[in-house]
Amino acid sequence: MIDNTAPKKAWTSAAAEELYAMKSWNAGFYGVNDKGHVAVRPIPGSDLEIDITEVIDAAIKEGCTFPLIVRFQDIISARVRRLNQTFRETIAEAGYTGEYRTIYPIKVNQLHEVVAEVMDAGKEFNLGLECGSRAELMATLALIGDDILMLCNGVKDHSMLTLMLNAQQLGQQVLPVIEKYSEFEQLLVLADQREMPRDTDVRLTPRLGVRMKLSTRGSGRWFESGGSGSKFGLTVPELVQLVHELEKRGSGDCLELLHFHLGSQIADTQALRSAVREITQFYADLHLRGVKVKYLDVGGGLGVNYGGNYGSGHGAGHGGAHGGEYEEGESSINYGLREYANVIVFTVKEICEQRGVPMPTLLSESGRAITAHHSILVVPVIGVHQPDNPPKCEPPANPTSVVLRMEAALKEAKAVRSRGLLMEVIHDAQDARMEAGQLSRLGYLDMESLAYVESVYWSICRKVLHKFTALHLNPAPAEQAELETQLTDLYLCDFSVFQSILDHWAIGQVFPVMPLDRLDEEPTRRGQVVDLTCDSDGKIDQYVSSHANKSWLPLHEYRSNKPYYLGVFLVGAYQEILGDAHNLLGPVGEAHIYASADEPGNFWIEETIKAISIKDMLSQVQYVPSDLDRRMTELIRRKIEAGVVKPAEGMRILNNYTKRLEDTTYCDTDKVHNPGV
Repeated sequence: MIDNTAPKKAWTSAAAEELYAMKSWNAGFYGVNDKGHVAVRPIPGSDLEIDITEVIDAAIKEGCTFPLIVRFQDIISARVRRLNQTFRETIAEAGYTGEYRTIYPIKVNQLHEVVAEVMDAGKEFNLGLECGSRAELMATLALIGDDILMLCNGVKDHSMLTLMLNAQQLGQQVLPVIEKYSEFEQLLVLADQREMPRDTDVRLTPRLGVRMKLSTRGSGRWFESGGSGSKFGLTVPELVQLVHELEKRGSGDCLELLHFHLGSQIADTQALRSAVREITQFYADLHLRGVKVKYLDVGGGLGVNYGGNYGSGHGAGHGGAHGGEYEEGESSINYGLREYANVIVFTVKEICEQRGVPMPTLLSESGRAITAHHSILVVPVIGVHQPDNPPKCEPPANPTSVVLRMEAALKEAKAVRSRGLLMEVIHDAQDARMEAGQLSRLGYLDMESLAYVESVYWSICRKVLHKFTALHLNPAPAEQAELETQLTDLYLCDFSVFQSILDHWAIGQVFPVMPLDRLDEEPTRRGQVVDLTCDSDGKIDQYVSSHANKSWLPLHEYRSNKPYYLGVFLVGAYQEILGDAHNLLGPVGEAHIYASADEPGNFWIEETIKAISIKDMLSQVQYVPSDLDRRMTELIRRKIEAGVVKPAEGMRILNNYTKRLEDTTYCDTDKVHNPGV
């Protein structure tokens, strides 16, 4: 329990917003309303507000189940507009004579509904797309017309290069971005082999771009995306060789784009400025030798502030593929969108003016910044384990010395108040608990006595922590931090970390988490969110809050007779695509929401998508449902013939098994009640 003996002010929605550090990550979209519910304002400049609990209720009526992704589609449009308008304003202010175009890399979120919304919002801004695999290329080729620029990154085999040449022959604006010199060689061979219309001696000249390996490197988790050791890109000698080959063919103008990428989340603008200066010098060199590059692509990395730098605390990372220490700066940025645009526009303008070359069309692949905010993962709490609230145990009739030691420590815990004596008490209690465990393992302490020792121990911990907190020690002693960790409740929630927020497990990415209602009440419990999986890593162990200790989240006392929903925010980028199937917990259901002042609650549900069924999930791992049903039928038949169950009971068991195959892979949050109670 959170102890606070200081005089308390009345709890308000503003206090809740401060506690969960909402202003550090909400980008102006989310807040707490007068009812104590999280609300969204998806349309910038409008007072239209949507209560998320009302959205959840409406989605349930539409047949949605938990966990549930709620998409506020208008936020995608708002993010696209904000990005493009900011660049337009910066270009006008700078007197920049080129243009800016957003490129959406669909790897960030390939779901068709998301891509369609991005494209619709970007029509007036000439928004383009980027793909990085054969499947992504196949998906996007059918979506674009002749006016949409599409960049093709990633490793390209001959079949992908053929598809790109086909698109160019059809008049589509598709640019393969060369990331290995061998791709360029393959592209030329395929172009030379292409049959052109009869009665012409025209040879297909492929249009292309080049990704560069710059000397500039980013910082933080994705620093290896840049620099000479990066996975993709041409070196300067390779670029020169490529240009020579094009010039020999009389095709210098076919090189239309230069590109670099510093990583998925650029933490500060210093590295960005250096990289932009470097790539622009190459651009100027090419122009001065007659290679008229049109586009300068600064890649992805426009940061999203996940709130990780709020306050002064740091948290330890956990395992996954990443391990090590989690750095808060990797989940935050120290710049705004305007500064990001200024760095790019003014830097390119300065060098182009110095070198006397035209200013290029600027491109950025800002997928995370476009999609992260629009999705919320809604997870219900289905149970809580409270270590400081064990079942009451009666003292043994004949207490042993270790029991008496623990009782003496409890008496001291009630009496003492100074830091030194409190530390002494908790050390005595810990020693007694350890001794009790050893005696139990040797058979010298019975189960009832051990249970009593454990119960008293937690009472001591609760009292000592309460008194430590009242002393307002700065810095707090290690014993206090340890007690906070020990006395943290485990809130069991209906979801899988590995399916829905894989980046938290894999690389320590922090996501804002908070209750969606009851925010008119001050939360009094320290909680840690754990999922349904049987893996000890299946938990959220770093949080965004105003508390220095980020390993726990302030939550409300759980009431088993009333739903308690937590929201995980900013999951719209990467998470839904990266998710795995740990414990065969598969993709979750979705509700797609649009704002409208003419509708009840200011919203309408455009579409709901059901979570994957057990039957379909099993099919993905080669369990054929019809075969499973046949095997279970044969098993039940044998049990009936052997007299283990009666025929009617056997059929009830079989029908229940068959019916369950249609369920989702997650828990049913409904509870069974005793009719006699």
